[in-house]
Amino acid sequence: MKLIINGQERDVENAATLADVVSHFGLNERIIVIEHNLNIVPRDMYAETAVSEGDKIEIVHFVGGGC
Repeated sequence: MKLIINGQERDVENAATLADVVSHFGLNERIIVIEHNLNIVPRDMYAETAVSEGDKIEIVHFVGGGC
């Protein structure tokens, strides 16, 4: 299935939910935020949020650090 992820068209095979997308890319869901078709999705809803061909997904991850 083709999804638009962070502005780029990507093929993500066997993705039915946002949890599948997270797994496909090997992301740690504790340090990311996902916007799905312009809506922020709560972490506990990733497994219940269906994805469809052409969906727009923005994934932002947090980076720690400091001086």
